[in-house]
This record gives sequence, C-alpha cells and structure tokens, in this order.
Amino acid sequence: MAIAPDKTVLVIGGGISGITAALETAEAGTKVVIVERNPYLGGRVAQLYRYFPKLCPPYCGLELNFRRIKENPSISYYTMAEVEDISGTAGNFTVKIKQKARYVNEKCTACGACVEACPVERPNDFNFGMDSTKAIYLPHDLAFPMRYVIDSAHCKGKECGKCIEACKYGAIDLDMTDKTVEINVGAIVYATGWNPYDATRMDNLSFGKVKNVITNMMMERLASQNGPTKGKILRPSDGKEVQNIAFVQCAGSRDENHLNYCSAICCMASMKQATYIREKNPESKVTIFYIDLRAPGKYEDFYRKVQSDENIRFIKGKVAKIEEDATTGDVIVTAEDVANLKRVTETFDMVVLATGMEPQTRTQSFPGGVKIEENGFILSDALPAGIFATGVATRPLDVNTSNQDATAKAIKCIQTLVGGK
Repeated sequence: MAIAPDKTVLVIGGGISGITAALETAEAGTKVVIVERNPYLGGRVAQLYRYFPKLCPPYCGLELNFRRIKENPSISYYTMAEVEDISGTAGNFTVKIKQKARYVNEKCTACGACVEACPVERPNDFNFGMDSTKAIYLPHDLAFPMRYVIDSAHCKGKECGKCIEACKYGAIDLDMTDKTVEINVGAIVYATGWNPYDATRMDNLSFGKVKNVITNMMMERLASQNGPTKGKILRPSDGKEVQNIAFVQCAGSRDENHLNYCSAICCMASMKQATYIREKNPESKVTIFYIDLRAPGKYEDFYRKVQSDENIRFIKGKVAKIEEDATTGDVIVTAEDVANLKRVTETFDMVVLATGMEPQTRTQSFPGGVKIEENGFILSDALPAGIFATGVATRPLDVNTSNQDATAKAIKCIQTLVGGK
C-alpha cells in the first residue's frame, strides 16, 4: 500500500533522534512536522565538541542533516514550540502546538548588526552560563534556523528599540505574539531527549560551591572552538590553563538518592574528554575516579588506548568530598582507592563531574497518553497505537544507537500510515 499524500508524521523533539526520525520518514515519501522547544534544531549533540564513534565534530553530520531538511519540502518545523494537546487515534490525531514569539522574522540575514546595537546582556545557556550573549542573540555559530532570537526575559522592548534601528532588513518585530496552531497527523514520535542531571543536588561534590568544579557538558563547551574560551581548556575561577584535571564518574548515576540507573555514556565521555586535554596540552595529567568502567563492544579498544597513556590514571573508588583551597582556587578531592585499600586526598586545577542523563520526561509532562517508568523514561510498550518514542526518551543511549533506534521508529510510523501495526 502507498502512503496517502495528505498523511503527516509529527516528531516531538529536534535533537539527533528527532532529526533522524524526521528525515528517514520524509525521505520515504511522507510529510513530517518537527516541534522543538529550543530556538534551534540539533539538541544536545550541537553542544558537543566531538562525538563517537569517529570522534569528529558533530557539526559535520548536523550540517548535512540541516541541508537535507532545508531541501526537503515535505519537512516543516516549529522552534520555540511545545505540544499542548493530542487527541484522536492512530492515523487521525489532532495536535495543538503552542509557539512562543521569537521577535525576529524570516527576513533576518544573521548579519549581527542588532547584536552590536543591543545594550543588554544575558547568561548564555548554550554554554551553561560560562559566558554571556546580548538579549538578541544567535543560539550558536551554526544554528538552524540561522536566525536571531530575542530573550524577552532580558530585552527592554520598545523602550530601548536599538535593535530595530540597527536592522536594515526589517527583521525585528517586537509586536510578535505567541501563537497556537492545530494540525492533523497520522503518527507521532516522542524524541524529547535529556538534560544533564542537576549537580547541585550532590552536596559532597560541591558543584556551585567550588568554583573550579564543572560538569561534563560544560567540559564539551570549553573544548569547543565556538565555546566560551574558544577551545582553550581554562578553569573558570581565573582563566588558568588546566594542567592537572580529575574526572569523577557516576556523579548522580547509580545512586538511589539521585538516578538509580547507569547513564551508559559517562565513562566513555570522560575518557573522550581526557583525550581533549591531552591533545591540547601534552604536559597535562588526568585522573579518573570511577566505580566501574563501561566501554561496551567496539569501545573497548578506545578504553585500552586511553589506558595506555602514561599521563592518565584510573583510580577505582568513590569520591567522598570535594573542597576548595581558598588561597589558590585549586580543588581538593578526597576519595577511596580500592585497589590499594586506602583513602587518598589529592589536589587538582579543575574537576569534571560526569553527571548522568536525565530524561526530559522526568521534569516535564507530555500529552497523548504517555506513561513513564520510575526513572522517567517513556514506556514504549504502553504507548497508544500510532505513538512511538525514540532515543534517550526511552533509555540512556549514545548518538549512534539513538540514530539506529530513530530509524526503526520511522519505519513504525510508515507502517502506521499505510495501515500496518
């Protein structure tokens, strides 16, 4: 059976899983609508410096996918938008979408004149607050869509209006309002992704108290050329180049007081980040405190490569506490050393917490009869017919596995549209 030309698939979430599900479905011959909360597509992958399995910059793959979206008339998208309501049944869902005002229209050429004119700054959430942008800003260098956005929480509006004066294309519209649209779709994919676990909840690890303790996603931004330090790994307190760094594994994961599951990627992420600093600073030293190391399948070879570096140490043992040397700003780590049956206290320039992956569904409810298990992951088998879930919405996954899973869910959507199960 052929897919009816008026049938549409809704993909909720514009990260790597959502983009893959959308492209695979659209390129099979059906219409797709992507709904994304952020002002850009790309999700967490857009914030990475490198990703597995090839350890290449994610912009390579993302740029290709963005081009495929741009050139495919069957794909449309709403950014700064959320699904408010879903009704109906497989093959005939009615979906209500609320889209927030961007205050910048399609005439924007991303020339940057508005930014130069804007007098107001805001914390840069893309870089986890490690630097700032103006109240009108481009989310990141290769953002898609390549269009500026105004943060209404910081913008002074018409009482300032300097961005309007600076824009010669008429792209600034401070009268723009939120809008609600209603669409009809035949199948739905939840690709709602994940958030880094809130490291402030772990008192002993002192995130937010000790200035030079950061998270693994902050480390990705520090290493990135479009990050807050232009790719130099510098510690936050004084901009000192990091020579001696520690990684703390299972920061919140495998802990019944926080995330009682293994987040799957954290060990590999820390080993990957160890290579960042070793490449950028050949004299640097790395210590990884771990409970157990997980390097599944083909990643075992990468683990052995990292392990063979004489300047990288692995210490098996939980970290008991992290403190700050008030004079130097250095970080003092007290931990177990299980192999040598002793407690160790060592000092580092900076410490990186390998915080776990928390599904978006753990902190936000979604319509459509979505049921979640105790950790917040969507129960795929309990979803209504015609609704599917993919990527980290269902369990902790790496990028490669997320893409495979999203392709499988694209096939499920197509089956639904042609009357299959």
